[in-house]
Amino acid sequence: MQQIADWLEKLGMSEYAERFVDNKIDVSVLRHLTDQDLKDIGVPLGHRRKMLAAINQGAESIQLLAEATTGVAPKTQEAPERRQVTVMFSDLVGSTVLSARMDPEDLREVISVYQTCVAAAVRRFDGFIAKYMGDGVLVYFGYPEAHEDDPERLIKAEIIAKNDGMLLGHIG
Repeated sequence: MQQIADWLEKLGMSEYAERFVDNKIDVSVLRHLTDQDLKDIGVPLGHRRKMLAAINQGAESIQLLAEATTGVAPKTQEAPERRQVTVMFSDLVGSTVLSARMDPEDLREVISVYQTCVAAAVRRFDGFIAKYMGDGVLVYFGYPEAHEDDPERLIKAEIIAKNDGMLLGHIG
């Protein structure tokens, strides 16, 4: 749990360390946290966004930290590897129309909820959030870890997100 406290301190949010301890949140589950999870433990919106951004940007380092904590040795790669990567770009349908009708802060919240929903579905199937782009999300399946069924994982993530009320497009 000290690693979580250190991570929160780096983010300037050490006041939440006790909440993470109380909820048994350690580095092994950090990358699986959702906006709703953080909300449930009482983290305000702005800090939730900062934490989720830090998790997404530092996913690889968080994974290494989790492996060090659990004693699982990280995989080392001796030589370059050729692999197929499945790419998905998902954006919020109708966001241009919404931007004309909504207050910018409210639109930002809608986009944030949408991106959080997509990210949760992607992470569930071991996808990688490459970049948030405006109202969209660029996702890779097959990087940094390849799976034999990465295209199927992409489709499953898309279905989950659609079931949550999201309309997605993908490039395979």
